[in-house]
Amino acid sequence: MQKIVNKNSNGLSGNITIPSDKSISHRAVMFASIAKGNCIIKNFSKGKDPHSSLNVCKNLGLDTEFLDETTIKINSKGILIQPQTALDCGNSGTTMRLMAGILAGQNFDSTLVGDLSLSKRPMKRIIEPLSLMGANIKSNEFKAPLNIFGNRLNGIIYNSKLASAQVKSCILLAGLNAEGITTFTEPYTSRDHTERMLKYMGANININGNSVSIQKSELEAKPIEICGDISSAAFFIAAGLIVPNSKIILKNVGLNPTRTGILEAAKMMGADIKILDKKTISGEEVGDLEVFTSGLKGCTIEGELIPKLIDELPVIAVMATQAEGETVVKDAQDLRNKESDRIKAVVTELKKIRADIQETPDGFIISGKTNLKGGVEVETYHDHRLAMSLYVAGLICEKPISINGFEWVSISFPEFENLFTSLQS
Repeated sequence: MQKIVNKNSNGLSGNITIPSDKSISHRAVMFASIAKGNCIIKNFSKGKDPHSSLNVCKNLGLDTEFLDETTIKINSKGILIQPQTALDCGNSGTTMRLMAGILAGQNFDSTLVGDLSLSKRPMKRIIEPLSLMGANIKSNEFKAPLNIFGNRLNGIIYNSKLASAQVKSCILLAGLNAEGITTFTEPYTSRDHTERMLKYMGANININGNSVSIQKSELEAKPIEICGDISSAAFFIAAGLIVPNSKIILKNVGLNPTRTGILEAAKMMGADIKILDKKTISGEEVGDLEVFTSGLKGCTIEGELIPKLIDELPVIAVMATQAEGETVVKDAQDLRNKESDRIKAVVTELKKIRADIQETPDGFIISGKTNLKGGVEVETYHDHRLAMSLYVAGLICEKPISINGFEWVSISFPEFENLFTSLQS
């Protein structure tokens, strides 16, 4: 599918409600599947990735019923059953990596498969620590499919070189079903939705700085209300800052401190963003964001800030093209292991529209402010976040751009285009 995006000369205005957080949606259905009792999940994501997690859990015996479009009633016996087929994770790395942790300690065998893109993504980062716990996993050179032979697990002390919420969550979920204590330490604190939800559901979990410890626990079924996804909000934040004459309000945005790197980076760049009506829902901070067109300046994004905005870096690159001076992104080498090599993809496609951007081994350097030209076709590399970032870029290009493969947006954010259209009317 090709999408043509035209320059917005009038500014963005209005209020929109940001759809459900995908990270929390994944975890809500997975954790409910191993918690004995009834659970109501409100505001479950419509994205394909969280529905991959839902379908995997259903194939493991989970009893689910949609009460409306985004509300799920779940009835679980607290135990999973052997699947009759391979478990299809679609395009979702979160599904595959977290479910591997849950399945490694079961008393049955299972196989996790994914689409062509997911089958190229690295799984060594979870297979190695799971194997240290006693897991028996066979893979295709540390890539999917993953054949998991259920085994008894033992707790480990694991020091990760990578700050990764997916790896951390995988090991903590394995630790739920392991003998002894499992401790995971990372160089920086990655997003902590798993820790928050496990604590909310009664797990025996202890958090000490960058280290998390868990012991064998039975989860308690509880109602879960899911806030809006700040990674989805990021595209509207960026557009509101760089499209001239814009003023927008984004409602119901998750403000978990391990996810608000986009706001920290925007503040460093001089953005005018106000947080309104902050509150806590199901253990997560939530609020509304008021965003105004702003004169931005370049900055350096690195170190412990990177895990807090790793998924937002493609659209931050678009923002940086409109910032005075140089913006440097480094310590972000894990971008090369996403749905695409996001460093190479972002640099290649933004250069097509005449951005001044250079690739580095662990990020990129952008010089601004640049008048983006457009008038070309750009590629998405089967990557939903790149597709949406290019859409935002198209709003400020002098000539229309044609985005090939725009259908990948539906993986995470099927409401994306309609919400943008509502702000341009």
